[in-house]
Order: sequence, then structure tokens, then C-alpha cells
Amino acid sequence: MDVYFYEAFEEEARLIGDLLRGKLLFDLTDKTIQESGHVIPPAKLISVRTQSIIPVDWQDKLDGILSRTTGFDNLKAYKKAVTMPPALGYLEEYATRAVAEQAILLMLALLRRLPQQIQQFKHFQRDGLTGLEALGKNLLVVGVGRIGGEIVKIGQGLGLNVKGVDIVRRHNFVSYVERDDGLSWADIIICAMNLTDENFHYFSYDLLKKARPGIIFINIARGEHAPLYDLFRLVQEGYLGGLALDVFENEPTIATALRTDQARQSEKARILIDVLAYPNVILTPHNAFNTAQALERKVRFSLGEIFYFLEHRQFRQQI
Repeated sequence: MDVYFYEAFEEEARLIGDLLRGKLLFDLTDKTIQESGHVIPPAKLISVRTQSIIPVDWQDKLDGILSRTTGFDNLKAYKKAVTMPPALGYLEEYATRAVAEQAILLMLALLRRLPQQIQQFKHFQRDGLTGLEALGKNLLVVGVGRIGGEIVKIGQGLGLNVKGVDIVRRHNFVSYVERDDGLSWADIIICAMNLTDENFHYFSYDLLKKARPGIIFINIARGEHAPLYDLFRLVQEGYLGGLALDVFENEPTIATALRTDQARQSEKARILIDVLAYPNVILTPHNAFNTAQALERKVRFSLGEIFYFLEHRQFRQQI
């Protein structure tokens, strides 16, 4: 077999099959490596997404691992854990607009109390559903790279007052501000940072307490930016006016627990179930990237890297 794909959800699997059929020997599963039960790799070249944990003892059984994502924290962890890692690759940007739109979608849904509206439709009840308009609200984007910059542009187009926080001030269309000044000013915070050792657990309980009571917090970047227990505590206290997450701390374990109906055996999965009971909380399954346009780019970029690797024994986007 030339390549084996893990974590290929239905639409992605269909597109991979359409584009690869007759060109390579391949197989795929929607499961992560740990969910698959594979003791040895089914091919010398495997492709994963962010939730697969690569076994350390596979290092001498693999020629290459391609992450079908622009983020590759799991591959970085694997590289640190082994002595002789195989070639490790990832994708160039393919979903900037998709992720930015998801962030704005979540913001608008929380401002207009969409979860409550859906819940109360069964009784056609409008009490307690009065929402807020985006026009004139203060949006703070923390991490203003490609995705953060796109969020700023969309926010400006909606008439929000938008400011950005970043150690690198690369965009001339962004009004930058120091972090604590932005926290005290903002009505909405969107986290769009890349993950580093320095910003691990960046949005702690104590930091978010510097923001205004009633702040809306949205994370479409990495779950490790914001400790789940701290966020749950702020929701319980009523300090957060809204919370939306598309990414989660310790996501591989959480995702496996939820998919296998073992959520109560995972502390962080239990926290998510409990916090989801609140009407001002929206959780989505790391799906911000998932538009038809971004998915096609993702699959085509992935196959391009695979064909390149099979010819050159290395990836163009190498870790």
C-alpha cells in the first residue's frame, strides 16, 4: 500500500477516493490511530489530522507522516519523543477565509442568542431572547496573522470597532493595542494565535478577569490557549456573556471519549458536557476549516505532498 489516511471524515474520504482512484494504492479510516487499534502502521507513508497520537514505536516502521493540516502540534510532540523520526510534513494555508468566517459566525450567534432562539422555538417563546447588534461593538482579535487579519477585515466590514494584539505588527489595516488595554476595552475577544510555549494557557482565569464582565470569548485557534476549567468557572460565575469554542485542550482524548460514548471517563470531556448545558455556550467539533472550497484545497494540497514525497522521499512543507 502506498499511503494510509487516518481521520478522513465522510466528505474528505469521498474526495480523496475520487482524486486518487487508479493512481495509488491507498486505504483510509475515519478513526484516529489510537481508535483504529492498529499495532503496526498499515503503510510506510501515513497521513493524519490533529487528533491522532503517533506511537513512538512506529518510528522505524514509517518513511513519512503527512499532517493534512496547517497546524502540526501532534507531529512536533512526536518528533521530540523519538530518536529517529521519519519525514514529517504539513500543508500550506488552505482555510484562512473558512476559519475567519466561522469565528464571525460564532460571534453573531452569541450576540443574537441563537442557541436560546432555537431552543425556545418549540413554544414560540420570545422572552429573554433580546440580542445585540454587531454594529459599534468592540472586537479584540488576539493573534493577527493570516486568519486573525481576515477576521479583522470581516469585522470592520460589519461595522465593529476592531483592534488587534500581536507581538508582530504586520498589517497596515489593523489598529494595534497592548493586551491589557484591549481586554478592558473589548466586548468580544477572538483568539486566533498560533500555539507556542509562551502562550500556552494564555487566556487563564486571571487574565480574562481583566476583561469587562459580560465579555464574549471565542477560540478558533488552539485549545491549549485557554484552560477548560478556567473557562467553565467563568461561565458558572456569569462573568462570560458568551463562550464559543471550536478547539479544545487535550483534544485527541476529548474527541475519542465523545465519539465512543465514554465522555464521563474523561475529566475534560465531562467539563465540556457540563458547560454545554449553559444557553450562552456554543461548541463545534474543530470544524471551522470545513467548507467545500477549503476541503478541496486541502485534499489537493495533501495529494500533491504525497506524490512529491513518493518521488523525492521528503515533503515540500517539512517539519
